[in-house]
Amino acid sequence: MPFVCGGFPKPGMLGDVLRACEEGGASIVEIGIPFSDPIADGPVIATAMHDALQQGVTPRSIFDEVAAARDKVGVGIVAMVSVSIVHRMGGPTGFAKQAKDAGFDGLIVPDAPLEESTALRDAARVNALSLSLLIAPSTPRERALQIAQASTGFIYMLARAGITGDNAPTGDGPGGQSQQLPDIGRRVAALREVTNLPIAAGFGIATKEHVAAVTKYADAAIVGSALVRHMRQTAQAGKFVPHEVRSFVRNLAEGLA
Repeated sequence: MPFVCGGFPKPGMLGDVLRACEEGGASIVEIGIPFSDPIADGPVIATAMHDALQQGVTPRSIFDEVAAARDKVGVGIVAMVSVSIVHRMGGPTGFAKQAKDAGFDGLIVPDAPLEESTALRDAARVNALSLSLLIAPSTPRERALQIAQASTGFIYMLARAGITGDNAPTGDGPGGQSQQLPDIGRRVAALREVTNLPIAAGFGIATKEHVAAVTKYADAAIVGSALVRHMRQTAQAGKFVPHEVRSFVRNLAEGLA
C-alpha cells in the first residue's frame, strides 16, 4: 500500500504515478493531501508537502487529477487528509461527497479524535467511502478496540511510535540501511479478536524485508517516506519518475511472497 504525496514531485503527474504503483503490484494507493502543518509526517513527507504547496497544489487540484485518472486504474485510492482540510471543504458531508465524486474509495483522517468522528463516519458511510482512524502503539487496549470498531474498510495500525520516516533507510532505494521493526504480532492478534477488517500497518516500513515482516501478521504494509524520498532523488537526477516508482514498488512487493 504505497503512499504518495499529491502534487509531488510536480503537479500533473499523479495519474502516471497511480498507474505505476498499480503496475508495480500495489493493491491500494494512499494519497497524502498536502497540508501546511502535517500531523504525524516526518521531514521527508513534510518537505514534499511543502514543495507541492509552493507549486500551487490544492486539494481541489488533486481531486481533479484523481478524477482524470480514475477510469485508467483499478487500485483502491485512499486520501490521507487532515480534519482541518475536511472542515475547509464543506465539512464532513461536503468533503466526503467531493472525494467520492473524484473517485476516491476511502479516507484516512489521522487527527480526527474518536469522540469527534461521528459526523465524518456518517458522511463516509453515505458516500460509500471507507474511513480509517489510527491506532498507535501507545493507544490503550480498550480505546484501540473502540477505534477498530469505528473504522471501516481497513484498520490503520502504526507499527511503531513516532513520526513517519524516522526509521526508514538512509541509503538510496529499497536496499538502503534499515533498522529492525518492532514485533507487531501480539497487537494484530488482539485487534483480530474484535474486528474482521483487514489490518494495514504503517510508519517505518521501507524495504521488502520490512514488508515481509509486517505481512507475516498484518494484511497490508504501508510504505511512505521511503517511496517519497526515492521520488525526490529520481526527479533530481532527471529520470522519469513513474518508471522509477514502478520499479521501486515492484521491489517492495517481492516481500509479499
